[in-house]
Amino acid sequence: ATGFDCSGLTQYVFNAFGFELPRQSQYYFGRPVSKDELRPGDLLFFGPNGTINHVGIYIGNGQFIHAPNSGRPVSIDSVNSAYYVTNFRRATRILS
Repeated sequence: ATGFDCSGLTQYVFNAFGFELPRQSQYYFGRPVSKDELRPGDLLFFGPNGTINHVGIYIGNGQFIHAPNSGRPVSIDSVNSAYYVTNFRRATRILS
């Protein structure tokens, strides 16, 4: 099988622009930002019940790009859809 999982996609995108981002522990990189100050390039972390099991990249206009799960294409979704509002955990800014 080929393709990306969520952290593989974020690592690939950041590395393509010259920023070293590990595959694991992306949650700990960058500085936290609030949801109302999101800028394109910010990482968004999601998970149920306080856990973290998903990451995407904010692209502006309330949307983010992510690899939903294995076997599904890379997608653009709204950060304001019910699932992502309920399961939002943190946003971090890698780029200044």
